[in-house]
Amino acid sequence: MIEVERALAPRGADRFYRLVEAGYFDDSRFSRVVPGFIAQFGIPGDPAITRVWRNRAIDDDSVRTSNVRGTITYAMTGPNTRTTQLFISLVDNSRLDTQGFAPIGRVVAGMDVVDGLYGGYGETSGGGMRAGKQGRVLEEGNAYLDHDFPMLDHLVRAYIIR
Repeated sequence: MIEVERALAPRGADRFYRLVEAGYFDDSRFSRVVPGFIAQFGIPGDPAITRVWRNRAIDDDSVRTSNVRGTITYAMTGPNTRTTQLFISLVDNSRLDTQGFAPIGRVVAGMDVVDGLYGGYGETSGGGMRAGKQGRVLEEGNAYLDHDFPMLDHLVRAYIIR
């Protein structure tokens, strides 16, 4: 269970809310799990949905809390480039604070599940946005990931608890 705190990153929290309400994350994959670093998700299984959201960047939020273990933060390639991909810090990643990575919340239950996500593919299944290795994931979605990286864990459904 993730708790998003709007006061930490209002633009990021609002985007996350809209994505969850739209079913954006449903049936997606944790496409980049790097043990000792992060578990990343946020590319939908359907490439048609990716095309709608891929270039809809939001302005940055200031960093109001540190990227410690269990925080959830948007991935980005530079200033004002956050779109839909997020990561959960598996360790203390406070070194990311000075790079502008603003957490929107934290895992409040189930960190053991996050720790158990399959990380055997490392950077090969969904490489970082900055590395430019996501082309096939973005273009082919789950068809590509399920064929070439069948061990990836699935995000079945995301929903809001009020």
